[in-house]
Amino acid sequence: MDTEVREPLVAYGKKNFTVDEYLQWEQESGWKHEYYQGAIFAMSGAKINHNIISVNVLTFLKQRLSAKSCRPFNSDQRIYIPGNTLFTYPDISIVCGEIITLDNDEKNILNPSAIIEVLSNSTKSYDRGDKFKLYRDIQSLKEYILIDSENITVETFRINRHDHWELEEYKKIDDALSIQAVQLSLPLSEIYEGVKFKS
Repeated sequence: MDTEVREPLVAYGKKNFTVDEYLQWEQESGWKHEYYQGAIFAMSGAKINHNIISVNVLTFLKQRLSAKSCRPFNSDQRIYIPGNTLFTYPDISIVCGEIITLDNDEKNILNPSAIIEVLSNSTKSYDRGDKFKLYRDIQSLKEYILIDSENITVETFRINRHDHWELEEYKKIDDALSIQAVQLSLPLSEIYEGVKFKS
């Protein structure tokens, strides 16, 4: 997500929140927050390039997945990882087959097949490092895609037949991103359509 993860919030004199307290906080708050191991983190807004890329990719996925059993979600959809307690809002997530949620609450998805994050300077280290480690605890996850918003670079991590994560990179505007989790090919020219880079 093209957002800055700030220092943990301290509310009502508390530093450690239960999952139930976080979910109540999130329901009452007008802002999105991540939760990890008792701490709540505020998320700031996204820049123009990030939003253009997100809309481009979502539009493509919506059109191409309409006849498949997979569905894309935008950054308003919260993902929960029980194995490490992370609640987070990926820029784009894709669920194939039945959508499974926390206690059937229809709010916190447990089983994304693919996750796409749009990178910025403030988030790229987190998204490539610690966040990817946390995402790897999702049993259903087959593909993790990172799209740079500041230059033409797409990195895709996929589970191979040996259950190891492999990296494939795309750096040319005439390349096509292979999203193997949903058997689609997305041209980088469509991903970056309308994006203006700083010279």
